[in-house]
Formats: sequence, structure tokens, C-alpha cells
Amino acid sequence: MLKIGITIGDPAGVGPEIIVRLMDHLDPQYAYMIYGEEKILKACAKELGRDFTANLINSPQEVNAPGVYLIDLNICDVERPSPSYTSGKVAVAYLARAVVDAVYGNIDGLLTMPISKFWARMAGFSYEGQTEFLAQAFRVRDYAMLMYSETIKVALLSTHISLKEAIERVKRENIVKKVKLLAEEFKRWFKKSPQIGVLGLNPHAGEGGTIGEEDIKEIAPAVEELKSMGYIVDGPLSPDIAFLNRDYDLFLCMYHDQGLIPFKLLAFREGVNMTLGIPFPRTSPDHGTAYDIAWKGIADISPSLHALRLCERLAKNNR
Repeated sequence: MLKIGITIGDPAGVGPEIIVRLMDHLDPQYAYMIYGEEKILKACAKELGRDFTANLINSPQEVNAPGVYLIDLNICDVERPSPSYTSGKVAVAYLARAVVDAVYGNIDGLLTMPISKFWARMAGFSYEGQTEFLAQAFRVRDYAMLMYSETIKVALLSTHISLKEAIERVKRENIVKKVKLLAEEFKRWFKKSPQIGVLGLNPHAGEGGTIGEEDIKEIAPAVEELKSMGYIVDGPLSPDIAFLNRDYDLFLCMYHDQGLIPFKLLAFREGVNMTLGIPFPRTSPDHGTAYDIAWKGIADISPSLHALRLCERLAKNNR
């Protein structure tokens, strides 16, 4: 019996609503551990004209049968917090509690609902995002965020940092290390040695060095080094046409928006954020807290449902 953890994310966002609506799609063979608060989920369900019920537990170790279980941290003062220091603080607490169980092997996979990076940082969260927190918890130095769909798969050389800093990270050694990780992890999780397309940084991949030098001085040498090591890799690819070629199993993009804009255009409703490098399947829907539509019953649950199904599949294979 698989035990799948689910965090409710920022309670002021769409996380609680999505979880309430996901109850209709849970696999009766598995046990689901929700990390959050009963009063918040019940209040959200009431807003949606629904019910929410779960078995209250203190630890997944208590669970020996399929079903829906809730680890109620009971640390939020209100049933529905607004986007604030409070919502950021409790979102981090839910994540931290779930990650403890992940590290100690008490759950087989983890689906995380979105948190606000702004409010989390205001509450003292010192990481770029949930991915980085998970990597630190597992004491992993080499990790990657893979944006996964059946249509397109995208990885990022850098994630939630300024564009200026992202450009500074476009170095041969960083690219080589990231591609090696992607190839090894892709083969581990999906049983295939991937063909990887490495995007250039500058327009038209630098036009032979006439539009910036990073493509010929950093990216191209990295690709040649990787080829000499036996990896199936091409690049630097011109960023404006790279995604028209669907022969690649995944693309490595040089900065956040270079990869996320085409990914969301092509696969938003099925997009999943998956963490590579940790010894444990963790997925998340490819969207944010969506404060403006939260608790209204109109959020699209498709990304979260795809994320849940992928988490279940990877957890089953991993076990």
C-alpha cells in the first residue's frame, strides 16, 4: 500500500480548494496523508458547498489501511487567512512537517500545493522555493526542477533568481553537471536514456559570437564535452525555434522564463513540476497560489491531478 503525502500549501491560495476537489479522484488502493489543518479544509469545503472528512492522525506510521488521513498541525489562528505573514508561515510549516516524513521514509511520495515565495520569505523561509528546501532536507547538492508533461519536458539551469544572476551561471561546468544529472535521473525514473536539447542563451544562439559570447565560449564546449562522454545531447539550439523540434526527450533552458513560457503555453493544463536528484518522488502543479480565484470553486484541478497521478506512478516504481 502506497502512502502519498499532500501539503495544502498557502491556505490563502487555491491549495485547500484543489485538495477538497481532488477527493473525488483518489485511488482507493492507496493511503493519502494531508498536511494542513482540519478547520481550514472544512471551511473551504463549506465555501464550495461540499464536505471534507479525513481520519486524524499524528504520523503516517499509524496508517495500515487505504484511505484519507489528515495530520492537523492546528497552528493557524483563523479558518481562512488572507495572503500575509501568517499564510506564509503556516505554508512553510506544513511543508516542513511533510518533508520530515519524506526524509524518514514514512511516506512514499509527496504532492505539494503552491506556496507564495514572497510571503514565505517574509515569514523567514530562506530558500528560493520548495525544490531547494527539499534538496537541503535530503542533503542533496545536485538537483533540478523538471517541468513534465507528455507533450514537452523542460529543465532549467537556474530557477528563481534574477536574470542578471542567471546569466552569470551560464558556465561550462554548470551545464555539464546539470545535463549529467538530467540524463541519469531521467533514465532512473522513466527507464530511458534521453536525447537532450540544450538551448542557447542569446538570440539565434549568439550568431557565431556576434550576439554575445556565452554560446560559443560556455554552452558549445559543454555540449561537445558531454558528447565525448556518451550523452545524447545537441546545442546550443536557437531559443526561438528549439521547441518546434519534438524529437528531444527534454530541453535544458538557460533561465526560468526561457523554459517556463513555452512550457505553459504548450502544456499548462497538464504541467507538473518534478524534483530530480532526491531519492524520493515529489511533484507539484505548475502554477502559483492564484489568490484572486482561491476558494471560489473555479481553479483548474487538471495540473494537480496530473501531478498526483505522476507522483503515484513514480512512487510505485520507486518502491
